Amino acid sequence: MATDEDLERRLRAIDGRGYPAYKSLKGSYDFGPFALSIDHVQGDPFAAPSQVSICVHAETAAFPPELFDALHRRVALEDLLLRRFAAEVARASYVVRGSGKSGLIATSVPGPEVFVRSACEVTADGAVIVRLEAGFPAHGRTIDARALDRMLFDLIPSCAERALVCDRAALASARAAADLADDRARARAELARRGLVAFVADGSILPRASGISCRPLEGAVPFDSPQSLRATLDLPHRGPTTGMGIPCGVTLVVGGGFHGKSTLLKALQEGVYDHVGGDGREFVITDATAVKVRSEDGRPVAGVDISPFITNLPDGSDTGRFSTLDASGSTSQAAATIEAIDAGTRVLLIDEDTSATNFMVRDELMEAVVAADHEPITPFVERVRSLWEHQGVSCIIVVGSSGAFFPMADTVIQMDRYRAHDVTKRVREVCSERGVVPAASSDGGDVLVGGRGHAARIGAGRGGAGKPLKVRTQGLDGFSVGNGSVDLRRVEQLVDPEQVRALAQLMRVIIERRLTDGTRSAQDVAASLLERVARRGWKEIAPRAEVPCGLALPRVQELCACIDRWRRDAGGI
Repeated sequence: MATDEDLERRLRAIDGRGYPAYKSLKGSYDFGPFALSIDHVQGDPFAAPSQVSICVHAETAAFPPELFDALHRRVALEDLLLRRFAAEVARASYVVRGSGKSGLIATSVPGPEVFVRSACEVTADGAVIVRLEAGFPAHGRTIDARALDRMLFDLIPSCAERALVCDRAALASARAAADLADDRARARAELARRGLVAFVADGSILPRASGISCRPLEGAVPFDSPQSLRATLDLPHRGPTTGMGIPCGVTLVVGGGFHGKSTLLKALQEGVYDHVGGDGREFVITDATAVKVRSEDGRPVAGVDISPFITNLPDGSDTGRFSTLDASGSTSQAAATIEAIDAGTRVLLIDEDTSATNFMVRDELMEAVVAADHEPITPFVERVRSLWEHQGVSCIIVVGSSGAFFPMADTVIQMDRYRAHDVTKRVREVCSERGVVPAASSDGGDVLVGGRGHAARIGAGRGGAGKPLKVRTQGLDGFSVGNGSVDLRRVEQLVDPEQVRALAQLMRVIIERRLTDGTRSAQDVAASLLERVARRGWKEIAPRAEVPCGLALPRVQELCACIDRWRRDAGGI
């Protein structure tokens, strides 16, 4: 490894030269308490920024081992340090100026969710690695080495020293983050032990400030659990914590418009992730495999058995291995349900507002007009009990206009002015008074829905001259790899663009290594690849030798969703 003095000499040697001379700086340099690595140099000041990383040695960082001796505590520490570092570099960015992106210093800026991110890693011995983007300064395309000297020897090291070295304030914050992580881990373990699919702590703030903000709404009604559903979790640091425990089985969330039904469901669908303190949803804990399913007109479907819901289509399509490039609302939701179960979900989350009506229910008047033998759809209401009783898949369904699911429900929660009430007993009384009984599934209720793992086949390819396939991402909306693409606009549990960037790289690896050849299920491909990333690190999917910042590890369920939604463009790979 070269020294910091070597870096200074190289900077002096290239000052005033053309921008490509910056590439001679690539490499690692020993700065004593830390090592600085210039991993990738941008082509010109207007191109994507250069990639730089810092490794603060364990003896310098000096965080106690008990803060990173378990996975959940290590991730919490990484998240905290990244937030501290991001705040520091935001103040240092563009202190030096020049053309294009000159002077930019940036790293990942996390939202309220806690993810495993490529921007910060704590190693087994306690060293801290952070990755960032830097705009190497220039005037026009002429190198300004003195400005880069200030960035690399003053601004960036100062940010690292203030954010990544253990002092009294950092230690207190790290211990608080570790305690919160311990409590959340215990809460998740308690779900399975108590037969719960979700837990919403009393005092949680579920509403967000707006539809485009993840901040808690000021003045919102704190959540208060109904007495009949109240559970108390004994957490190691927080102590006894009360809240609403949603049991396994079929749960309905009902209530008038604007009373908080969808707000509760959104909190639950994002409760598969851990949240930082102060978010208001720190102890909204949902089964980690839960999947929000909805209709998705126009999406592709490849080889999925939707026959438990749809058979005997007029055009003769094989619904036992259904494929289309343009699914309808009902076929898309049927496919999404099967795919979610094949991806290992134990809980389906459904909102009536984003569902295909004819997939969900079919009333008596419609049956009287359109005979059953002319209707290819077996509605979800006739399968929901079978899903739970025969396959152990629970459902939480938001309904506001149809009572068809009432006789199927184990639990009914009514939201009234953002307050939750258990109305299960009242619903059963109403059903009894009206002689409403659960409708049996047309086949006796034991049909297998999903769980067999449809084979994944999306082709293979390489970039030009053996290079990696070109990857482009569009925020949360989707991405393209080579000449294929994935539309993620209706995969609602994606909350951070860095998840999408990681998914795009995972899909690139899947395609280049020909992992989906039709012999393995999407779940098998996704789980094995994510396990390799967890074991071997981000280099497993990095497009170049160096690991970029800006990746957040997704769940198996979201990677399966990408495999299932892969669309190969005309002339594509």
